[in-house]
Amino acid sequence: MSSKIISGSNLGLATQISSTLQIPLTPRKITHFRNGEICVSIQESVRNHDVFIVQTKGPSQSTNDMLMELLILIDACRRSAAKSIYVVLPCYPYARQDKKEESREPITAKLVANLITVAGADRVLTIDLHAAQIQGFFDIPTDNLFAVPVFIENILQNYNPKDLCIIAPDVGGVLRARAIAKRLNTDLAIIDKRREAPGQSEVMNVIGEVKNRHCLLVDDIVDSGGTLCNAAETLIESGAITVDAYVTHGVLSGGA
Repeated sequence: MSSKIISGSNLGLATQISSTLQIPLTPRKITHFRNGEICVSIQESVRNHDVFIVQTKGPSQSTNDMLMELLILIDACRRSAAKSIYVVLPCYPYARQDKKEESREPITAKLVANLITVAGADRVLTIDLHAAQIQGFFDIPTDNLFAVPVFIENILQNYNPKDLCIIAPDVGGVLRARAIAKRLNTDLAIIDKRREAPGQSEVMNVIGEVKNRHCLLVDDIVDSGGTLCNAAETLIESGAITVDAYVTHGVLSGGA
């Protein structure tokens, strides 16, 4: 049987995938009750088909609505006798809550993995997980793709690697930044950051030499933009000529 591609409310990515693979999107209807509950209807048979559900967050859609929409789409396909259900979820929701940092805190990234699994997904594909251990939260096969090759291709088109310094905006981003610096054979620096509260950050200092260098900040998620702004200011104060950023997931909440 052929494959089916089903999109959530945000059609952009799914439409491009559909066009590239020359597989038409499976029609579905997504509506909301007045109290905000989501109603999903798959508009053609998916029985015995491999179904790929492509779910990305729309600019006006909340993360919670995006997640619930995904879970309901999975359930609808499972109850419609789909042969297999693959979830294409580039930006994993609640990825920043991947461990307990204080008493009585949840590990919400694990909860989301449980929800997707119990809903009926057979496999998950995501990109640049905020924390690598999230891949192990799933009891179903999970593929964590990396944006590094795409970044490197673009960097080589626009910069001279000899003039660059790759910057990790925090300790957690060192592996990602190091992978790019190694493949470009350029220097690496790290921002020493202390986070006072969720969505807020305070840059302490720069570990590495950035004076008279063109600096490229590499990050997985930009939500409020506070980390990038503080890091850029600190790099300029430390003598960087220019500061640019390469980011996988531009969430850009509020006035970011």
